[in-house]
Amino acid sequence: MPRPPDPESFRKACAQFATGITIVSLRAPNGTPHGLTVNSFTSVSINPPLILVCIDYGCALLPYFRLANFFAVNILTQEQRSLSISFAVKPEGRFDGIHWHAGSTGAPILSGVLAFFECRTSQIAEAGDHAIVIGEVVRSECSTGNPLVYFDSNYRVLR
Repeated sequence: MPRPPDPESFRKACAQFATGITIVSLRAPNGTPHGLTVNSFTSVSINPPLILVCIDYGCALLPYFRLANFFAVNILTQEQRSLSISFAVKPEGRFDGIHWHAGSTGAPILSGVLAFFECRTSQIAEAGDHAIVIGEVVRSECSTGNPLVYFDSNYRVLR
């Protein structure tokens, strides 16, 4: 039986798959907005409309996702690279100075995104070192522009 790859080889191989960049956002029980940069996002089903995001067990925001009834997935444009970095590295205050509004579910929708999905938490599955959060899409909108893309461990621009 073949041996699984070491973590670094596995990570390097995964980096060869180009992904879009999202900020997944929600409100804590006290109403405070929270969010994090996520590139492990995908559609799951058309009927019913389902998406999923994967969140590392070490993420400080995971407990909020376990409690939340609703969350949003904000797909970033290539002009929003700084948002991606900020929501990935800032430990606190990620929404400070950021333009956003509460969607119909109360989940934070970032201004100027390429698209967003407001979701009702449907299921949380446990897999390896991540929680897979499945959301039933209750509202979505899209605009025009170019996506922020991540490939080979770097941000890329579509031409």
